[in-house]
Amino acid sequence: MGQFFKFMFASMFGFILGSLVIGLIFAVLIFGAIGAAAGSFNFEGKPVTVKDRSILHMELVQTIVDRGDKDELMFDFGPFKQASRLGLNDILADLEKAKTDDRIKGVFMDLGFSVNARMATVQEIRDKILEFKKESGKPVIAFAELYTQGTYYLASAADEVYLVPQGDLDFRGLQAEMMFLKGLFDKLGIEMQFIRGSNNRFKSYGETFILKEMSPENERQMSELIGGLWDQYLTVVGASRNIDKAKLNEVAEKLVVREAKDAVGAGMIDGLKYRDEVITLMKEKMGLDTDEDLRLLSSAKYARASMPVNAGEKAVSTYNKPKLAVVYAQGDINSGESEEGSIGSTTIAEALRQAREDSTVKAIVFRVNSPGGSGLASDVIWREVTLAKAVKPVVVSMGDLAASGGYYISCAADRIYAQPNTITGSIGVFGIIPNMKGFFNDKLGITFDGVKTNTYADMLTTSRPLNADEKAIFQGYVDKFYETFKSRVAEGRKLPIARVDSIGQGRVWTGTRAKEIGLVDEIGGLEAAIADAAQRANLAEGDYRTVDYPEQEPLFQQILKNLDGNAKAWMREEAFGDDVELLHQFEAVRKARNMAGVQARMPFDVDVH
Repeated sequence: MGQFFKFMFASMFGFILGSLVIGLIFAVLIFGAIGAAAGSFNFEGKPVTVKDRSILHMELVQTIVDRGDKDELMFDFGPFKQASRLGLNDILADLEKAKTDDRIKGVFMDLGFSVNARMATVQEIRDKILEFKKESGKPVIAFAELYTQGTYYLASAADEVYLVPQGDLDFRGLQAEMMFLKGLFDKLGIEMQFIRGSNNRFKSYGETFILKEMSPENERQMSELIGGLWDQYLTVVGASRNIDKAKLNEVAEKLVVREAKDAVGAGMIDGLKYRDEVITLMKEKMGLDTDEDLRLLSSAKYARASMPVNAGEKAVSTYNKPKLAVVYAQGDINSGESEEGSIGSTTIAEALRQAREDSTVKAIVFRVNSPGGSGLASDVIWREVTLAKAVKPVVVSMGDLAASGGYYISCAADRIYAQPNTITGSIGVFGIIPNMKGFFNDKLGITFDGVKTNTYADMLTTSRPLNADEKAIFQGYVDKFYETFKSRVAEGRKLPIARVDSIGQGRVWTGTRAKEIGLVDEIGGLEAAIADAAQRANLAEGDYRTVDYPEQEPLFQQILKNLDGNAKAWMREEAFGDDVELLHQFEAVRKARNMAGVQARMPFDVDVH
């Protein structure tokens, strides 16, 4: 009964909260329309005025996605701030612009508990910070109350790194832990029939449903994966902090940093200061009086700021310049239209087609950030990449993930860029069909009976196990798609099929290893890929403009579309409370149950804390 009331009150509260949010949104929109008419407020986003001697304030509390939404940047205040998202493209553009903006005197990385981004995204921001320092000569200061390994990775790129006196630097190395659900399914009487491609021994997606621990192959690939990520971490941080890599590893191995002062002693932190002391330090570096306000300008606001036009100069329009298209594909791959956090084959194929058919678009950069998904949907997108490549340069920029189906849609490009800590590869396929006969019969007392017109009409039913003939048929589907997958990679990467199979088999690689084995061409980020594509199209720097695809919907339309789903998700998580991780695992099982056709998905999720 208590659980009933818990769900009931959570639903009631969620309904009330949702109504209030809708009311507030409409109020803001109405106020914006009235204000715009009066000339006092512009809901479309009036350009931000940057005062002289400003500091670019990078908090990065929002979720960072590959492509930002200009409308969302207007909600850079109050309760809306953390609910909005920052685009990696906007962050990179901010730092590029700030290099030559005389009004910006430096960067303050004011880091919270964590940066809401995976390691390859953090790497791209970190690389841009280093470039900013080198080319502008302006100071970059990092500060936090607590550094996780993820936030410290970013902070270590700064000129100086500070921590509050009672703060902490959590530096213990990387760990990979996976949850296995076979025991749960055994108790429920459910058999997850996991069928992977022949010789796909590293394709471990279904192991969480059919085993109680890692297979030897999965343990091997996971060990090598996190070992490679940790080596990259130590190399980069050690170089920035001038600490020997072996010594830095010893700091983690012996848990040397147990108090804030230990981090200073290890050379990982420059000093212990409270926030007001760091502010005073920055004023000194900028030559400001101690009682003068520090002008902090958020990344979101600065993204809406224009560069000043000097006296006698005219603003130069870029409208008539040749275009370089950047097509963004982020999330799971599915058939149909894209939704927030997912790649729809119809949407992305259409975006690639538009960029291909537009004669003013001279090259395409395909930004892929995906763990994979539907094999069929991946093939539809792959087809559009090959058609585009036939008429103009196509360069892929891999984000945090470009694995399985994410690699499938990438492999046909002229050139592939990845970060050293991008997760890619996973060339393999599988299918999962639950057999719930034991659950229905023995746990619930439910039985099934029926009629059919043909032998295989009920082949995919969950009320009984597959028979030997059906298993062989399904195995044939999976094996056939794996052969297709290998041939796509062999053709795109100009590799023998046997070579693709040897580095395939569902195995996951870091970007560094992927380059060594021929799955990736260059180590670099989105900007490097854009520069390469421009060069291939004979476009000189400054003689082209970038355009983003697919076209983004207006913010209000996005809100209406996503509000109901977000409210439901919030209510479910609120009701589960501390057990929300079990909910997430259940959602993963539910998705496995609903998978349509052969799947090309990465077997696990990787996040560094």
